[in-house]
Amino acid sequence: MIKKSLFAVLALVVITSCVSPKVYKDLEAKYADLKSENRKLSKENQALLNAKTAAENELKQLKSAYDEAIAQRDKLEGEYNATKASLDNLKSSYDALEQNSSKAIAENSQKNRELLAQLEAKEQALAAENARLEKLKRELEDRSNRVAELEKVIADKDAAMTALKDAISRALTDFEGKGLTVEQRDGKVYVSMENKLLFNSGSWAVGTEGRRAVQQLGSVLGDNPDIAVLIEGHTDNVPYSGNGPLTTNWDLSTKRATAIVNILRENNNINPENLTAAGRGEYAPVASNHTPEDRAKNRRIEVILTPKLDELSRLLNE
Repeated sequence: MIKKSLFAVLALVVITSCVSPKVYKDLEAKYADLKSENRKLSKENQALLNAKTAAENELKQLKSAYDEAIAQRDKLEGEYNATKASLDNLKSSYDALEQNSSKAIAENSQKNRELLAQLEAKEQALAAENARLEKLKRELEDRSNRVAELEKVIADKDAAMTALKDAISRALTDFEGKGLTVEQRDGKVYVSMENKLLFNSGSWAVGTEGRRAVQQLGSVLGDNPDIAVLIEGHTDNVPYSGNGPLTTNWDLSTKRATAIVNILRENNNINPENLTAAGRGEYAPVASNHTPEDRAKNRRIEVILTPKLDELSRLLNE
């Protein structure tokens, strides 16, 4: 029933050939939410890198403290051994002087007691240092494990996005050299399709070849349910001159982004909640707009794939 209602709404939109202010505002609001989410993800990613740096710094400090503790323990062991040797020497002297005067025996006994007290104090200090050393060792292991865990999550995320990029590249091999590129940067995958592959001039109806490219992209996205998908429509700076309800390049770019979303929604394996359509008009060019070739590069659809960072958020909040 829901699908029939949606088809009825889409049919009405096609018949009227216009974008209502409410739909336009909804798209703008959703795009603003996406920008906010993107900033949040960037902050979380930066926070993760900062946490990793802080953890590595703490690891270095703990290693330094651990080395100092080892040196202190070795020093105490040396003092302990020296004191024990002195005690042994005094005991030998005591045995040798046992037959001497009671005064000499009393003096040696006093020294013996003093050395025993020193030896006991050294033993206590050594035990305390060993306890501190053990605590530092545990903290060092904990920090090492946390750094390793953070590094693994980052590596797994990058590996997953690399695998996604490779899968998309394989799925879209037939469209190489036809205005389609697949790139990975900043932890995201960017699929850019020039309008010459998708649309006729001034139109938002996707052609046969473009529809096939979007469907093949959708087959990969259907196997990756934990990926947020942003579809951005872009134009050059030539004012829109078509007839009908559209008046600006922004209208046209939004219409084109929505057309791509509608094709992806035909794949039941793609969660509609993961899809966002946004029109950028002429305001995010990748070339100068000074030549026909540059303007052609600016007329494009960009599909931006972002991983969900739930695991990274959990680690940062621990």
